Amino acid sequence: MKAEEVADYLRSNPAFFAQYADLLAQVHVPHPHGGRAIPLAERQVLSLREKSRALEAKLAELIQFGEENDAIAAKVHKLALGLLAPAEREGVESALAQHLREHFGVPQVALRVWHGDTEMKATVASLELREYAASLSHPYCGPNSGSEAMSWFGEAAPQVRSCALVPLRREGETFGLLALGAESERRFYPEMGTVYLERIGEMASVALARVIG
Repeated sequence: MKAEEVADYLRSNPAFFAQYADLLAQVHVPHPHGGRAIPLAERQVLSLREKSRALEAKLAELIQFGEENDAIAAKVHKLALGLLAPAEREGVESALAQHLREHFGVPQVALRVWHGDTEMKATVASLELREYAASLSHPYCGPNSGSEAMSWFGEAAPQVRSCALVPLRREGETFGLLALGAESERRFYPEMGTVYLERIGEMASVALARVIG
């Protein structure tokens, strides 16, 4: 009889060892980490312990992620409150930059808003950049590509290795761009989640739209 046939028979007859319980004590299998052979029952216990350790590690990882998300959510809440108070554009922009730097640890923050006549739009941002911002379905995260927005960081621009570009929208129309920069290449990367960046962009959009008219 082949090993596959034995395995198929045991799968089809799960009550086999209930009828021949004494065999469990007689069957020995190799230890999972080498060495002596051990009874099948002991091997099952070791297997369950390994599964338990794996589950505990996964649970600890999930708890850590949950705590990190709670911390970020609290920071986003503080930012929302900070954006509610200012009654003028300068105050909103100042509160946004302060919260992003102090609470989120983003070293470089820059913001440009375009609205009104064509001449002013051209002064704030080029048509190419405005069209690029309008094309973003979600925030861009990745390496510093040397785009026009990087120049907004002034003297710090050469040290920026990664960035996030968050479009600002009102009723479906893009009217500005929030640029975040960091010296670390891994601070903003293409595979990162953008949920919180999107929420920050939405809050900033509403707060700015309220004060720019």
